[in-house]
Amino acid sequence: MHSAHRARFFRNWLQDPLGVASIAPSGRALARIMAAGIGPGARVLELGAGTGTLTAALLDNGVAAQHLDLVERNASFVRILRARFPAAHVHAIDVAQLATHFDARRSQFDFIVSGLPIIWFKPALKRAILHAAFELLTPAGRFHQFTYLGRPPIEGRILHELGLAATFAGFVPLNVPPGFVYRFARA
Repeated sequence: MHSAHRARFFRNWLQDPLGVASIAPSGRALARIMAAGIGPGARVLELGAGTGTLTAALLDNGVAAQHLDLVERNASFVRILRARFPAAHVHAIDVAQLATHFDARRSQFDFIVSGLPIIWFKPALKRAILHAAFELLTPAGRFHQFTYLGRPPIEGRILHELGLAATFAGFVPLNVPPGFVYRFARA
């Protein structure tokens, strides 16, 4: 990743630490675990795309840029994403608008990958995001999420309410900060 992107990421973190939630973009090792199992032909929605580390890993796995929809609310990150990935569909919206922005009847995704700091969200917002996400996913679709804490970022109560199950997918100790990856699917 370009050092100017890292510097912009850090400046944005200083301005909005809870919204950006990390001092640096996700590392390549974390991005590889998040993108594992996602390849050619997959339609992917990325939430909190940041400066595109995970996006690049998805493209490296063979996902076609035109099959990528990137959601990012930070205006400077949106500009970076549009410059780096001109064939991808970049949506400059807040994730809270997910349900109204995408038409679940037309927008079916195979995977949703999330760089959102969802662990810090209030339960009602987590519930709304996951409900909207699983409306957009195909029946066999998967939701990949990383977190900086060792436990799943979605409480068991919410998973039970929504009929979802969590699976631990990996730990990346050398990420800054260290990252844990979870996958969520319909139970």
